[in-house]
Amino acid sequence: MSDNEVFTDYSSVRDLLLNAQERRGFLTYEQKAALQHAEWAASDNRNGYRTEAKVFQDMLLAILEIEKFQKYPELAAKLAELMPMHSDDVRAVAASRRISIENEEIEAVLDIVRKHVGVE
Repeated sequence: MSDNEVFTDYSSVRDLLLNAQERRGFLTYEQKAALQHAEWAASDNRNGYRTEAKVFQDMLLAILEIEKFQKYPELAAKLAELMPMHSDDVRAVAASRRISIENEEIEAVLDIVRKHVGVE
């Protein structure tokens, strides 16, 4: 990950937009739409698990420790945000960049997600 790249999660976006709304007293149409989406995506209505900025960062760092994802931090961020619970979901994210991924790496990602969202 370069110094210019910063990956963020929906809960951070939600918090930033709410803060901007509080400071300014209004949001533009686009910001309101982004806020609505971020509130939905950060809630447990999206995938059954509420997202938190710290959990996202911890998962991102843990997934980046897997050798395959060190070259693809954007995929690690996508996996941390999606919180996949099934191997097909991990394969789909890897396939978006035409990356072949081993079963051990998939299981490592799933174990990280389960650990951080409290499934295990």
